[in-house]
Amino acid sequence: MQDSDTIYALSSGALPSGVAVVRISGDQARSICEAVAGSVPTPRQTKLMTLRAAEGGEIDQSLVLFFAAPASFTGEDCIEFHLHGGRATVQAMLDCLSKFKNTRHAEAGEFTRRAFENGKLDLVEAEGLSDIISAETEMQRRLAIEQASGHLSSLYEGWSETLTHARAMIEAELDFSDEDDIPGSVSRTIWQSVEKTASELRQHLEGSRMGEIIRDGYRIVIAGPPNAGKSSLMNALARRDIAIVTEIAGTTRDVIEVNLDVNGFAVRLYDTAGLRETLDAVEREGVRRARALFENADLILLLSDIDAGSSEEERLPDGVDCLRIGTKLDRVIRSEDHEHSYDLLISATTGEGIETLINAIGERLSSRFSAASMSLPTRERQVNYLREALRSLEEALAMKDVSPEIPAEALRNAAQALGRITGHVDVEDLLDVIFSAFCVGK
Repeated sequence: MQDSDTIYALSSGALPSGVAVVRISGDQARSICEAVAGSVPTPRQTKLMTLRAAEGGEIDQSLVLFFAAPASFTGEDCIEFHLHGGRATVQAMLDCLSKFKNTRHAEAGEFTRRAFENGKLDLVEAEGLSDIISAETEMQRRLAIEQASGHLSSLYEGWSETLTHARAMIEAELDFSDEDDIPGSVSRTIWQSVEKTASELRQHLEGSRMGEIIRDGYRIVIAGPPNAGKSSLMNALARRDIAIVTEIAGTTRDVIEVNLDVNGFAVRLYDTAGLRETLDAVEREGVRRARALFENADLILLLSDIDAGSSEEERLPDGVDCLRIGTKLDRVIRSEDHEHSYDLLISATTGEGIETLINAIGERLSSRFSAASMSLPTRERQVNYLREALRSLEEALAMKDVSPEIPAEALRNAAQALGRITGHVDVEDLLDVIFSAFCVGK
């Protein structure tokens, strides 16, 4: 791969489509446009032009847009051809572009990587852009917009500037302690701001689980003994047949997952094997996997067949939210005892109680995020660097009265960790991983 190459790719959706956008970026974008379309449009003004291959045959009539460097997405000269979205038309265009010297098809995420390398956006904004493309729920979209907008980057850069200033003050006192115009006590001028930054960072990290839930989904595990109606509930919530439902105990032996949208939140719903002791090796493995899911669940729906009476309470991990649900309500006469024994009563057959359950899940999500800002860390990479920065700040604060050299170094480490989040400090080894997750053409 040569960074000096001019790159091209289909940057719109799957074909066929009403319109297909082929994007070009690089030094040869102008000359390619002149060769294919006869001239280059005025920057940022669309022009209807006839596109021709090198042999002179017409490819298509297309709207053409030119973005002159550095005022483009990548910071390079960019051309966009808005073609008719037929597969043959797009392929003919791509074949035409492939014949130009030092021009090649873009790799996944390469347009965005060039934008990063040319200072058009930082890593947090790039990751937000990737999340905008993949967002499937309203909350995912809102979180991604916040990341891509630069607000989160500004927060990290502000903290980094505060720490850099604090470190400069410490080093000034060390280097020029004999000068009259250097403050006699650094602690009176900078440690209050360092403590404030540490407190803000600590609070920000507490929101990392919220960001993870919004981006990756709220995990709900359906659990209970065999024939408690777990698969029936899964199908009712998914509104389609996902799991096999029979009267035979132990039908579900593996974990079945489905994604839902509840009040704009992504929900990952898991149907699991019936919880019981069994000699069947396959079913026993299914039970083990079910219990393993409990550890990372945000909510467990613990089902029991009302008609079967109370059963031994399943031991759940401490702190896990749980709803005890009585099932097969259509088979029994509802009583006050049932109301006291369960949080909810449902019938997957008639649908009674299903909307109440969905509302209960939605209320849990809404109450959890009602006061939450969208300025949240969402990726493990971001969280790890934030934790590293906080550890360094705590080290600096612990040593502030012992030796100025150690706190100065700790503040440098904290500022560097924050810089690595946005990509302003030494992140070359991360770039391939981050940008390879993008689709081709972006």
